[in-house]
Amino acid sequence: MSIKKVFVFLFTNICLFAIPSQAQTRKLRISILTCAPGPELYSTFGHTAIRIIDSTQGSDIVYNYGVIGEVLNYDDPVFYIRFMRGKLKYMLDAYSYSDFLNEYQMEQRSVWEQELNLTEIEKQTILDRLTQNLIGANKFYKYDFWLDNCSTRPRDILLKTFPNIKITKPIIAKGTTPRMLIHNYLDKAGQSWSKLGIDLLLGSLMDKPIDDYGAMFLPDYFKLGLDNANIGNQKLVKSTSTVLNLPSPIEPSNNYAPLIFTIILAMAFVVVYYFFRKNIAVNNILDSLFLFLTGLLGVLLFVMWTCTDHTVCKENYNLLWAMPFNIIVAFSLIKNRKWHKAYFVVCFLLNIVLIGGWFWLPQQFNIALLPIILLITYRDAYRIISLQKRK
Repeated sequence: MSIKKVFVFLFTNICLFAIPSQAQTRKLRISILTCAPGPELYSTFGHTAIRIIDSTQGSDIVYNYGVIGEVLNYDDPVFYIRFMRGKLKYMLDAYSYSDFLNEYQMEQRSVWEQELNLTEIEKQTILDRLTQNLIGANKFYKYDFWLDNCSTRPRDILLKTFPNIKITKPIIAKGTTPRMLIHNYLDKAGQSWSKLGIDLLLGSLMDKPIDDYGAMFLPDYFKLGLDNANIGNQKLVKSTSTVLNLPSPIEPSNNYAPLIFTIILAMAFVVVYYFFRKNIAVNNILDSLFLFLTGLLGVLLFVMWTCTDHTVCKENYNLLWAMPFNIIVAFSLIKNRKWHKAYFVVCFLLNIVLIGGWFWLPQQFNIALLPIILLITYRDAYRIISLQKRK
């Protein structure tokens, strides 16, 4: 073999060995950050982010899918308008771990960290996916409270990268629904009025039982799922640590305030109806007002079901009592119509079905609605009897 060939052979092999050895020196550490709930509604359910430390480059970056992509902040009115329409875009952002931690320290929210037990190749695969998601339009996604959020995105990255991940111990009881889970957070946060509003807007899809993976749409359950997950024959989580241990900023409050309010409101209407029972004009005004308000709510629920991108607002059984057609009846009540009796009979029967099937219908209703529904049923019966007497 000539000297030239020996030189080429040695040079080629040096290059081949040099490339992998350089790649092998790269050390990554990947962990999941779980943040405690905050006092504001948008923070009630906590938060999830991914932390990647690259010791070769000296970087410590948090990949956060919970960044608003189209409006300035949560106080911007556009935020709630887009959220109601189901058009709100969130995005993936990457920034320093220290900045991320400072934010939660200022908000007085605890943070936990779970280091994942992965090989260097597996860690690089996750980093490549996140890097790809930061490019151009890839960083944006249409937020869905249940199906696509800051917690489901990291969950799906892990499941797509490692299909052999298995949860070895159940994290929720059999028959648990998304509504049950979110109720726990709203009750702990004292968000009773928000709970009422959410129960009005969210349809029966939120009352279908979910599995452990489905429960991971909430950060705490994602954290719990990781603690009980294996990848192959080893634990997915290598270690768990508390990064920030802070007293919760959430202050307890009266969770029965909406129920107390609706009871008082219904009783007040009954008292007024009683004292003006012989005054047809007052009865018509009160019933028209009640029909208009419930009809307006029904229109909102129908629009949220049919004209928005919110999957969780579909199949809403609250339309059994908050009927959109009530608006038409409200303006026609001043003069008796032939179809009024038939309409009130239908409404009365629907409300009877709703009250009788309160615990058996495929949707869970907020208890604060019961006094209002009973009042509506009473007025439907009154209208039916009144129209019968006038014949």
